[in-house]
Amino acid sequence: MTPVRKIIHLDLDAFFCAVEEQRDPSLRGLPFAVGGRPEGRGVVASCSYPARRFGVRSAMPMGQALRLCPTLRIVDSHHRDYSRVSRQVMATLRRMTDRVEQLSIDEAFLDVSDLAQPAVELARRLQATIRTEVQLPSSLGVATNKLVAKIANNVGKAAAGGHGPPNAIQVVPPGQEATFLAPLPCEELWGVGPKTAEKLHLLGLHTIGDIAAWPQEDMARRFGKQGRALAAHARGLDERPVVTHREAKSISQETTFARDVSDKDKLAGVMRRQAESVAARLRGKSFVAGTVKIKLRWPDFSTPTRQVTLEQPTDDADRIYAAALQLFERLWAQRREPVRLIGVGVDGLSHQPRQLSLWDVGSEELVRVEELYRKESALADVLQTLGERFGEGAVRRGSELTEDDEDRG
Repeated sequence: MTPVRKIIHLDLDAFFCAVEEQRDPSLRGLPFAVGGRPEGRGVVASCSYPARRFGVRSAMPMGQALRLCPTLRIVDSHHRDYSRVSRQVMATLRRMTDRVEQLSIDEAFLDVSDLAQPAVELARRLQATIRTEVQLPSSLGVATNKLVAKIANNVGKAAAGGHGPPNAIQVVPPGQEATFLAPLPCEELWGVGPKTAEKLHLLGLHTIGDIAAWPQEDMARRFGKQGRALAAHARGLDERPVVTHREAKSISQETTFARDVSDKDKLAGVMRRQAESVAARLRGKSFVAGTVKIKLRWPDFSTPTRQVTLEQPTDDADRIYAAALQLFERLWAQRREPVRLIGVGVDGLSHQPRQLSLWDVGSEELVRVEELYRKESALADVLQTLGERFGEGAVRRGSELTEDDEDRG
């Protein structure tokens, strides 16, 4: 008989805001948002619970947030503090078990199957420890697998109500997974985005229970591999393990301009620097890439992407740039409109140690080059993380600023 797993999903409540309240206690009880300025097309990275009562939400343009809540205070982000506090929390989790899968700076799964105590007791202890040692609120979902634990956490937070952090703990007992999921909207399932939801609704399927009751083979016929996963997940089945180490699948660098850019040479220059940044990150991780891709965003917010498979994997900036430029030329020829966002990325990654050696350069030069790779890779990682958490273009290299940016400075 297969032993029952005990999985905990932890999410720090309004993490950035909670850290900012530690930095400045006067923010407590006020509507405020962490993120970029509206004049720079900033977005809300996180918002306090009082701000949420006005309809402010993460990933919302800051200008829209201010229209919803004119008294909203905008707080600059302090990523170094968020990273420091996140490391404290993750260290706390690993004191309980080394089977921790960190999903983001403020979210993680724990597999506590090997511990003797009931999972709910471990969850309560964990929540109390984080509140006492790190002074942060957190919510947890407890179940027999990752899918249900994550959804349980969402449900627990939504049911908490109140005007402050939910501090919720939602438990789904073994054997009750399908019953728990059945009344929830189908959008709660992983992999059900707007398009899939629309197709499900056309079939008359609106809840997870509706999906579970639908014939599995027909679901697979209509949706392919995704359909089989939907059928299993709707029944509360998920065998995925907690993964303690995750390899990068792709690397990319994007820039959102404060003013739309119509100068083709400027766009090419930004792409060149993005290619150099991506290449540095590849070298820093001893990766080569087999595919180059680009992304553009036009003024109407349509966002086409294109990619090309290389004849041979590479970590060379010139080759990445040449492939990206070729893809850009094709898209540019179709519209020739100002560009709001541009990005260069690579995927199809594989390990390949660099061939640089003491036979190629002197020892002092080798040390200097290795240090340059390391610093550029680290900088690119930070910029990518900031972009993901605080909004595209929230932080940019000085070389990517336009004349409009310089005028505002």
